[in-house]
Amino acid sequence: MPVLPRIEIEGRPPTADQVVPGLLANYGHFTAMQVRDRRVKGLHLHLRRLDQANRELYDAPLPGDRVRDLISHALADDVRDAAVRVVVSGLDSPSVMVVVRPPVTSPATPRRLMAVDYTRPLPHVKHLGGFGQRHHARRAVRAGYDDALLTGDGVVVEGSIANIAFFDGDGVVWPRADWLHGVTMQLLERELPSRREPVRLADVGRYRGAFLANSIGVVAVSRIDDVEFTVDAEALARVQAVYDAIPADPV
Repeated sequence: MPVLPRIEIEGRPPTADQVVPGLLANYGHFTAMQVRDRRVKGLHLHLRRLDQANRELYDAPLPGDRVRDLISHALADDVRDAAVRVVVSGLDSPSVMVVVRPPVTSPATPRRLMAVDYTRPLPHVKHLGGFGQRHHARRAVRAGYDDALLTGDGVVVEGSIANIAFFDGDGVVWPRADWLHGVTMQLLERELPSRREPVRLADVGRYRGAFLANSIGVVAVSRIDDVEFTVDAEALARVQAVYDAIPADPV
């Protein structure tokens, strides 16, 4: 059995001289993916995300082939299923770290969300330093919920680590807001009857249901604050079937 977690920086076991500067800087970006049989759904989107963020934060491209090689090297010959995170961090000379951990699946039970008035800085970038969203997620758990729902000026934005979508009877509604355009959201938007519109927190009760989507998969939402949703198992199953049918790319 493979020994996990496994960490490599630029294809080698990390040294303190490599790890400490990145930790102290707390500056960079990342992507997180689930590997199954050495394949990843939307791998090209993960690679594009890393390249675009690298150009924005560091004024330099990050070639997808290089990232793919680093992921493959970290998986080695003994890991076929895993949760993989690719982290680019540092100030003047950023390095690429690949973290390989045991695979993760979607929660088995619907999520209860507590709305908070908080939006991430530079929301279109999956960047390091997520203190705010983690803080509010912990607050939500302490209050008896499963996670936080980020909102701004009364408008729904995203979950703390996932996009949120709503069922309205005609299809899937994604909030129109300044969010991270998640890889799973991008994949589902292409396959499902979808549209984007502003979703006000005060109006969430008019939707038939909701679900969260991120690299782990999709999970139903059963409650937002005091609004409870009857989980539409049939609608969620259709979303899940569409997601399962999306082909994965080899690492």
